[in-house]
Amino acid sequence: MEVWPLGVFTSVDAGLGVKLEVAHELGVPTIQIHAPHEATRTKAAADAFLKKIGDYNIRLTCVFCGFEGESYADIPTVAKTVGLVPPETRAARTQETKEIADFAKLLGCNTVGMHIGFVPHDKHDPLYQQIVTTAREICDHCDRNGQQINLETGQESAAGLLQFIGDVQRDNLYINFDPANMILYGNGEPIAALAEVGKFVRSVHCKDGKWAKNPGQEWGQEVALGEGDVGMENYLRKLLEIGYRGPLTIEREIPQDPVRQKAEIGGALALLSSLKKKILG
Repeated sequence: MEVWPLGVFTSVDAGLGVKLEVAHELGVPTIQIHAPHEATRTKAAADAFLKKIGDYNIRLTCVFCGFEGESYADIPTVAKTVGLVPPETRAARTQETKEIADFAKLLGCNTVGMHIGFVPHDKHDPLYQQIVTTAREICDHCDRNGQQINLETGQESAAGLLQFIGDVQRDNLYINFDPANMILYGNGEPIAALAEVGKFVRSVHCKDGKWAKNPGQEWGQEVALGEGDVGMENYLRKLLEIGYRGPLTIEREIPQDPVRQKAEIGGALALLSSLKKKILG
């Protein structure tokens, strides 16, 4: 199988990522998708989607969870609204995560991705153990489906993520590594973090960003691939070093400007193709 097949993050109906037709126009062989709304998570919708990607000769590699009410407006808002950490929405979102996993199974996809949210740094915080218990519940459901869960990086440091995975104690819990998120959230230099968590990395995003003036207190800035502080060549070389050979999935979410979004993703594909050739020969 090809080393580092290129891909893009796309969506069925939720408005994130590029449209599937754009992925086809760009000629990518793989995609990750943002899970559709509940009304679209049906067998008929799954069959129609599978037919379309079959016609396009595109392979689905991961289905990402997303929930109503999540907001990435700023770091405090993320902490209050994203993932399975907020107590008031946790039960409903836990159930929805299971339903998304079941939809992914209809799509023949064995990987479910998600931002679990801001897990407390203090493992003695009662909220920490609650999230560990929730993660076990979801992992067990996915295991029955023959699936794994890949937690996206960003809200925790590499050390914090390793501690959490160790405490959950499930062998189908892995990482979707997003280097830009480490910068945007101010949670660690991405190449060093990748080296630290490498054995758990099962999928990746190719995204770029610039550090904020006050990392961890305010957002960094997401930018086009190759224009930020990640260092894409070093990123790919470290992926090779840790043994990662899977898809390189470009994530660039500026749906308000689809023309620019398509152009920047096209530029990202060209950059990654060039770097692949340079690194792999």
